[in-house]
Amino acid sequence: MSNKEAGALDRGDVRVRHQEGMIDAFWSFVDRVRSGDLGMLPVVVGLVLISIVFSSLNPVFLAPNNLVNLLFDCATVGVISLGIVCVLMLGEIDLSVGSMSGFASALVGVLWVNSGWPVVGAILVAIAAGMAVGLLYAFLYNRLGMPSFIASLSGLLAILGMQLYILGPTGSINLPYASPLVSFGQILIMPAWLSHTLALLPGLVLVVTGLATMRHRRAAGLTAAPVTLLIVKAAALTALLEFGVYYLNLGRGVPWMFGFFVLLVVALNYALTRTKWGRSMFAVGGNREAARRSGINVRRIYTSAFVLCSTLAAVGGILSASRLATSSQQAGTGDVNLNAIAAAVIGGTSLFGGRGSAYSALLGIIVIQAISNGLTLLNLSSSLRYMITGGVLAIAVIVDSLARRSRVSHGRG
Repeated sequence: MSNKEAGALDRGDVRVRHQEGMIDAFWSFVDRVRSGDLGMLPVVVGLVLISIVFSSLNPVFLAPNNLVNLLFDCATVGVISLGIVCVLMLGEIDLSVGSMSGFASALVGVLWVNSGWPVVGAILVAIAAGMAVGLLYAFLYNRLGMPSFIASLSGLLAILGMQLYILGPTGSINLPYASPLVSFGQILIMPAWLSHTLALLPGLVLVVTGLATMRHRRAAGLTAAPVTLLIVKAAALTALLEFGVYYLNLGRGVPWMFGFFVLLVVALNYALTRTKWGRSMFAVGGNREAARRSGINVRRIYTSAFVLCSTLAAVGGILSASRLATSSQQAGTGDVNLNAIAAAVIGGTSLFGGRGSAYSALLGIIVIQAISNGLTLLNLSSSLRYMITGGVLAIAVIVDSLARRSRVSHGRG
């Protein structure tokens, strides 16, 4: 056999291995779905269906500038939902995130506008207040055994009372419209070149981390996914993000505030998936006693989750104040609690603990804001929005329960 023929055979073997690897990867995905590991598949499918329905009823829904406004609105409650993901992963809850966001908004208005503090100082005090509330919940839970449901329900009422008290009889404080804080929440848009550059990063990170994982698995004698599949995933992700950025730039562009929200999502995702703290979060949420016996400081994990949740709620309140250019008694009330918790659950975070992702908050809040935005464009009442959002939340919990039951039965099998 000539060298040329041998080379052709080798290339043929490589193609066959790649094809077999792609097929194995497909059936592995099917097996995960059958076993109840749905990941973010339901919320992605739901988002596509919502887009199709609302765009067919009103083409303005998918107009670039309408999507830009939708992203502005996603950032405020989305940051709050990001904190909810942390406590839900431990099987706990914080019902006071809405009140905490309203109180933080009020603190910024009172200290900055009424008392003449520098805006940075007012923001730091509001964030410190969120941290203090989280520490209080952690103390009540860890030391006194008070259920988080009761502690945060009490906090909801107490923090709301403090919000009304510091705002006083006026009930509302207008923030300086020309200030950087208000501009951040209403006007500031990324340059087109920067948004396109940032859209390249996820695909590059996926390739780099994927190749590193493949090397480690092969070094350990384990099978690894084919490089072709990794390249296809990275290319598809990059194409999707670049098209999204291109489409948004046909309007105003990508809001800086949404970029800040995505940055927080990426940071929390890294912490949950790449650090000892993140692994401990999943372990405690999955089985607290087993985590304790393995040497994990369970109390510290609960403390970190409660503090993160309340702190991110305060940050969300500050963003809300910048978006509305006001601090008022209505801030943090209404459906803020519902939307923050629903976004985390709809995005795929389990109510039973032990399973979740930072990207749950991102996808979940986009679904909720898409529903709200679409119904507003159709001039339908807010009552219908509440009913539809409640229905979507119920479906998400049902899917989570069925998936959990499937995972249990699959594990026994």
